[in-house]
Amino acid sequence: MSTKLVVSLCFLGLAGGAQAAEVQVVERIIAKVNNEIITMGDLERAREQIEEELKRQNLPQDQFQKVLKQHEADLLRDRIDNMLLVQKAKDLEINVDQELSKYMAQIQSESKIADPDKFAQYVREQTGMSLEDFKQQLKENMLTREVVRREVGSRIVIPRAELKKYYDEHQDEFIREEHVVLREIFISTEGKDAEGIAAAEKKAKELVARARKNENFGEMARDNSESPSARDYGALPPFKRGELKKEIEDLVFDKERGYVTDPIKQPNGFLILKVEDHPKAGLQPFENVENEIMEKLYMPRMQPALRAYLTRLREQAFLEIREGYIDSGAAPGKDTAWKDPAKLVPATVTKEEVISRQRRKRLLWMVPIPGTAPKPKAEEDATN
Repeated sequence: MSTKLVVSLCFLGLAGGAQAAEVQVVERIIAKVNNEIITMGDLERAREQIEEELKRQNLPQDQFQKVLKQHEADLLRDRIDNMLLVQKAKDLEINVDQELSKYMAQIQSESKIADPDKFAQYVREQTGMSLEDFKQQLKENMLTREVVRREVGSRIVIPRAELKKYYDEHQDEFIREEHVVLREIFISTEGKDAEGIAAAEKKAKELVARARKNENFGEMARDNSESPSARDYGALPPFKRGELKKEIEDLVFDKERGYVTDPIKQPNGFLILKVEDHPKAGLQPFENVENEIMEKLYMPRMQPALRAYLTRLREQAFLEIREGYIDSGAAPGKDTAWKDPAKLVPATVTKEEVISRQRRKRLLWMVPIPGTAPKPKAEEDATN
């Protein structure tokens, strides 16, 4: 987080028996995770965000309290998880700056707020966070998602035979009404003059041409569409007959997967649609629902695999947790006890011991190791 962090400080006894300075604790460190820390304030802010999100869901009070209590039990675990994944992203040299910039530009375009200060205020009103904190949280989410995809998701392999077996045993799940699955790209003409409208139409036609040459429609939607669906690569929910405008239904309901419309003139812009799927009524063919089955079988395996991966990251990490706080995802057997610096006793050595240790270290280089050739002089000099 970019929020300024004030940590608790303590003064050790001064030489000569001076009294320890009186200290006021401003913030309390709860855990150390490699070279970073988690404070009580971090956990409290995380709790507040969860509480606000649950309030927006309008849950009954008893259910609200139950879900909040479950989240509270995992607050420290989730913060450690996030920190370890972000640190791993740095180790893997993952960069999401370009993706983050595009996403922020999309949000600003949707808000129709060009002024930077007003946009920052809009973000604060919508999220309760400063613009910088919001961007930092988005960046961390993108980094952790990419680490999980590379390190965990890509290693979960489900044989096609297993997908087919599930399909054969659960065919009642795949009996459907006819529907169409669409993606969209929307080019706005709102507030534009005749020249701007002509430019928008030209851009829409160029996008159609690119899509019909099999360029990735989802990525084009993400990068060009001015609809909120752009953040989901233009994906729209499935539509049954009668749920779309008549003129649009007539354009897409008799088309097969892969069809791309011409730009459709709308009162406020040009709409381009692609038919991603068009299942007919009845039992869907295995090929039409293969991805759906993959998701059904993938998700139950993903969580245990992710938890195992996070346990390995904990085993490899430097972790200290203050007494009274529990990491519900702790690695079995790992010592994460808090080491209070004020209680550490400094080791003392004599000048002669230091000289002796240095001499022994030099002598080690003079002892030949069986089976090794003498070092070149440049290398030998470098090691001393």
